[in-house]
Amino acid sequence: MPSGVREVVRAPPTRRRAAHTVVTMVDVVVVGAGPNGLAAAVILARAGLAVEVYEAGETIGGGCRTAELTLPGYHHDVCAGAHPMAVASPFFRAFDLAAHGVEMLAPEVSYAHPLDGGVAGLAWRDLDRTVAGLGRDGAAWRRLFEPLMRRWAEVVALTMSDLRPPPLNVGAGVRYGRRVLEQISPLWNLRFREDAAPALFTGVSAHAIMPPRAFASAGVALLLGTLAHVDGWVIPRGGSQAVVDALAADLLAHGGRIVTGHRVGSFDEFRDVRTILLDTAPAELLRIAGDRLPARYARRLERFRYGGAACKVDFALSGPVPWRAEGCDRAGTLHLIGTRAEAVAAEKAVAAGEHAERPYVLAIQPGTVDPSRAPAGAHTLYTYAHVPNGSPRDISAEIITQIERFAPGFRDLVLATHVRTAADLPTYNPNYIGGDISAGAMTTLQIPFRPAPRWNPYATPLPGVYLCSSSTPPGPGVHGMSGLHAARHALRDRFGITTDPLALLSDSTR
Repeated sequence: MPSGVREVVRAPPTRRRAAHTVVTMVDVVVVGAGPNGLAAAVILARAGLAVEVYEAGETIGGGCRTAELTLPGYHHDVCAGAHPMAVASPFFRAFDLAAHGVEMLAPEVSYAHPLDGGVAGLAWRDLDRTVAGLGRDGAAWRRLFEPLMRRWAEVVALTMSDLRPPPLNVGAGVRYGRRVLEQISPLWNLRFREDAAPALFTGVSAHAIMPPRAFASAGVALLLGTLAHVDGWVIPRGGSQAVVDALAADLLAHGGRIVTGHRVGSFDEFRDVRTILLDTAPAELLRIAGDRLPARYARRLERFRYGGAACKVDFALSGPVPWRAEGCDRAGTLHLIGTRAEAVAAEKAVAAGEHAERPYVLAIQPGTVDPSRAPAGAHTLYTYAHVPNGSPRDISAEIITQIERFAPGFRDLVLATHVRTAADLPTYNPNYIGGDISAGAMTTLQIPFRPAPRWNPYATPLPGVYLCSSSTPPGPGVHGMSGLHAARHALRDRFGITTDPLALLSDSTR
């Protein structure tokens, strides 16, 4: 399905009853066509409900879009670029992206962490190869990840749950929890003796955009680090847009309808709709609901904390990045910061509302496995650096300096750049308040209690209105699980349908 299509008429008949009433005669409206919104829509449509999706942007995708940002023929992932969760999450395993025509490509090196002096820590998909490259710390790396790898599906089920029931498997929960506690305690540095392994781990922990010893940072590092040695940090052929286009095509095949270029202004637009799911940040729920929300719940949403942000810079390159350290050219993702101590200092600066002198830079080079992203011989490079929330600063110069530190001569390859500052990001996606691509700070309390302390975090006090975005558990990432959990509640509470959503996805007759 062309992602720029403004309206796809595959839904039941609709009629316009009043100037501000857009939809009637449907069961469910989903606001926002990101991965979670589309995941919820697919499940609800497969349950036999009439579903319509409204997207403010001219294309679907939210944080999972691909576009020619720099030059014609150079296809850049606008936000998410590597997708370990998209092949690991229960939603996508049941949905089966491969069966829907999406080819996930796995680099030999899931992620790399170069250090000064032309060396790097390399997280190969092959754990044995990773261990062999980490010298004296290889055995410690194995002890950290091999037990989680053996139970990876159970670790994923725990971390991608709604964080309310007890773990399905106590053993996997204990193994994971014990390692999280180690990495947030004063013991976190005792496991390793050299520089590469602790830097390699800390680079992954910084994905949480929190100081590395925070609960979320340790949890993210252990989950993503485990997946790096299972199926790898995969990259979709052609771009991340392929993932959401597959979801949209399935929704249309089951009678759904998608309207793009329409930012919902009020619930008045959907007066006759039984159920509304919002793939939005709490700030958008407040805007759309107006004065309908109870004052206490509204105050909780107003107090919802947004976290550190990103400045995104994309490059069109005349050739591959000339990494000094061997093996970095085979990595899909790289963390550019230097030692563990440098990563800690940079993330602490951002948490304090300051710009790091040497920022943490995440880089993705899709051309490692997908030559379709650029003309023959050329490459694209995806980067973002962590900055304080709301920062208007263009830090592309700092990003280039950090790349040059580990890849001398990089500047000479740059044909064009595209910059989106943290202050610009909400224009691209209203969910990214102040440039927070996690749609809410990953603090210890805001991991399970997103967006407010409630047993059911997806249901709002308004009957039939649910949140299904990354501002609900399990949080950020292209996994579809927030959409799945919200859809489960809506099916049961509003329509009396108790079928397991995963069964709806795996039933080929639907």
